[in-house]
Parts: sequence; structure tokens; C-alpha cells
Amino acid sequence: MKNKERMPAIFIGHGSPENAFESNEFSETWQQIASSFVKPKGIVVISAHWTNRLDEKVKETSITSSKKLETIHDFYGFPENFYEFSYNTPGHEKLVEKIIANVKTIKIKRSNEWGLDHGAWSVLAKMYPEADIPVVQVSIDEELAREKLFAIGQELSGLRDDGFLILGSGNIVHNLREIVWQGKPYDWALEFDEFIKDALTKRDTKAIINFENNPLSKLALPTVEHFLPLLYVVGASKEEKAEFFCEKIFAASLSMRCVIYR
Repeated sequence: MKNKERMPAIFIGHGSPENAFESNEFSETWQQIASSFVKPKGIVVISAHWTNRLDEKVKETSITSSKKLETIHDFYGFPENFYEFSYNTPGHEKLVEKIIANVKTIKIKRSNEWGLDHGAWSVLAKMYPEADIPVVQVSIDEELAREKLFAIGQELSGLRDDGFLILGSGNIVHNLREIVWQGKPYDWALEFDEFIKDALTKRDTKAIINFENNPLSKLALPTVEHFLPLLYVVGASKEEKAEFFCEKIFAASLSMRCVIYR
């Protein structure tokens, strides 16, 4: 039966892969958010961990086209059970075709060489633990103009009316070099996070797209890949009001802020 309820567009501040294995204030809220709307027919994920800078095989924007997406353990230094964990969802060929047809800003290439990285599965494993919802993941071209990433989100937005969830996964503030595990949030982390919250609240898309013009972005985001999924989500948001959850700076320099549009 066709899902007639418009699906949300969501940005999740995913933080550490540990959140997939813990019941904490972040993972519990992700579960609650997923239970607040009907189950999607499929999920489109844009993760900070699949970009052309991080994956040398990706020369242009790509989309997973495998029938089953394997679990990628793209991290190191964690307990052995982290690497044994599997979240192998089915793919969705018709959704892949829809995305390739709908996105005009750039050409999207099919890929069988990627599955679900931890930016995707660490969140999905809490939102939908049964791993029974088809998922496709779209890569990020970090070299594209930020306006084009926003435009791709706009071109994906119509999928929401067909029952597909748009999910961006990253962090608004992400500076691993400055982590202090039990530390008080840095002033610059709080200020940049608040700057983006204010821009999202006012729907100041110019400020969001041009986030790198804020001098604090150099500290907040030494590399930009964790912020970029937000551009797709805001593009897909159809002028709806931003609702925030998990509004916290973790370990002094990671923003766990999440936003949902519905």
C-alpha cells in the first residue's frame, strides 16, 4: 500500500559509533523520533563518511545500487564487538532509479563498492533495529559548490511525498583534535552551533550554505564533510519549520544537535 504520509527530512548529529551500542540520551531520542512518524517505504542517507575525499574510488556523486548493503566498519580503536556488528539492509532499485531521474544538478553514478558506513548504520540501528527498510546511500562531492549540494536536496525533496525518508548524518561542530571527554564545551563550539541553529530557525539558507564564511568554522569544522549532509536536508525541507533535538555539545567539541522537518 502506498504510504500517503509525507516523510520527514532529518539531520542527525551522530557522534561516536558507541551510540549504536549504548542506550543514552542521544540514541534513545533517535528511537523516539523514529516512532513519531509512520514507517518509511525506504530511506535515502547522506553520510559524512562517504565523500570523494574519504573514498578515493569515488570521483563523482555516487549512489549505492547493490541488492543488499553490507556493513562498513570505517573506524579504528574500538572494542571487537563493534567490528562484528552487522546492519545489512536491502537496497532499493526503484528508488535508485527515481533519484537518478530526479537529480538534474549533477549526474549520479551507480556504485556496487559501498554499503552502509557507520554514519548511516549507527543511527539506523537505533531508529530501525530490524534492518528491514530498504536503504540507498548517496555520496558527497566535497568539491561541488555548496549551492549545488543544497539544490540536490531540493531535487530529492519530492521523494518524501512518496514515502521515502531523507536522512543526513554528520555533526554541525566536529573537531576531533580538540575533544575533551568530560570537558566543558568550548565557547567557539557553542557559538558556531548557536549560529547555525539561529540560521536554521530563521531559514537563512544563505548563511547555512555559506557557513565557511563564519570565521569560527575553521575551529568548528577543520574538515567540512560532517556539516555538508545538513545542506541536503535543508534543501529537502520544503520550507517547513526546523524542530531541534539532542541540542548538546559532547566531549567539548562535537555538536550532537539534530533537526527534523515535517
